[in-house]
Amino acid sequence: MLFASSVVSVSSVVPIFEAQLRTGEFVTAGKMTEDHKKGDFILASASPRRRELLAQIGLSFIVVPSRLQEINQSGMKPRVHATSFAEAKARDVANRHPNKWVLGADTIVILGQEILGKPADPSEAFSILSRLAGRSHSVITGICLMHPGIDLVESEWVETKVFMRSLRVEDIEGYIRTGEPMDKAGAYGIQGIGGCLVQRIEGSYSNVVGLPLCETLELLRRHGVANPFK
Repeated sequence: MLFASSVVSVSSVVPIFEAQLRTGEFVTAGKMTEDHKKGDFILASASPRRRELLAQIGLSFIVVPSRLQEINQSGMKPRVHATSFAEAKARDVANRHPNKWVLGADTIVILGQEILGKPADPSEAFSILSRLAGRSHSVITGICLMHPGIDLVESEWVETKVFMRSLRVEDIEGYIRTGEPMDKAGAYGIQGIGGCLVQRIEGSYSNVVGLPLCETLELLRRHGVANPFK
């Protein structure tokens, strides 16, 4: 069963939380070259997993990562958090490239009503994985497509339920030693070794990886932005 819904906003939606600037280099600098302009849209994300998912279905795009630092906001509903931050990322990039379509995304892991972020250290990774073991949790990705030039903003969210198998202490410790959990929300990557920890899922697999391909492609096709079948 796929848990999915969409929220459409045709006017600018101000994110409910304050996003902070991240320091560092971008994959694509703010000033586009002629070659950069050939992409059908901009992916406002530095995630290699999102790049790989879009590339594997043959879409033409360029990468300009958002400069926004993710902040978990207590009291905010997870679906609102994901879609609001996806829009904030897209808007940060769209403000620099107002004549391009921009796609933003944000993926969060939820246990109960708590949003689980990326572990700060191996100890926190152990704590997160211990809590997830033998239980179900949800992964929600918010996606946002916008084009400032025509004042269009459309956002959706997709939810997948993930069932983690029971884990022994040595399983968790061994997985942490691989280093894979350290840059991932929820401290695991289903597309890697972490897939061995997952018993089953209900919903979109690519959503757990970081971008729900079916819904993202439909969003892009609906506005004539990209279509791999043409």
